[in-house]
Amino acid sequence: MRTPPRVVLDTNVVLSALLFGAGSAARVRAGWQSGRFTPLASTTTARELVRVLVYPRFGLAAYEQAELLADYLPWVHEVRIAEPPPAVPSRRDPFDEAFLHLAAAGKARALVSGDRDLLALAGTTGFCPIIGVESFCRRFLED
Repeated sequence: MRTPPRVVLDTNVVLSALLFGAGSAARVRAGWQSGRFTPLASTTTARELVRVLVYPRFGLAAYEQAELLADYLPWVHEVRIAEPPPAVPSRRDPFDEAFLHLAAAGKARALVSGDRDLLALAGTTGFCPIIGVESFCRRFLED
């Protein structure tokens, strides 16, 4: 049996997969739940997800936030980021650094994002491709 690819999902991808039940987002969620890939997380990226889930624009009660986390975290493989963290390309958004460190330290096969700043780094990391959700679904989730 082949080991599922290790993949970093940016917070925007995880949120879409948890909150919207159609299209590519649904395929990503079904992919992690069926073991087609293993999502990676670090303490920093997990905290980012928890922080974003409480945004008022989502209107989620505490129990709904907990249910969404329960639909994601059991499938996640935790990666500890060494000090100093791995070298990553320069970026405009400092919040993206944690996902780049995670991809490098976790030996990810891909970093999946809808963030333009991260996608602009595609081909510059030297450790894994940075791809959008549609590309991820084509490469990793098609039969």
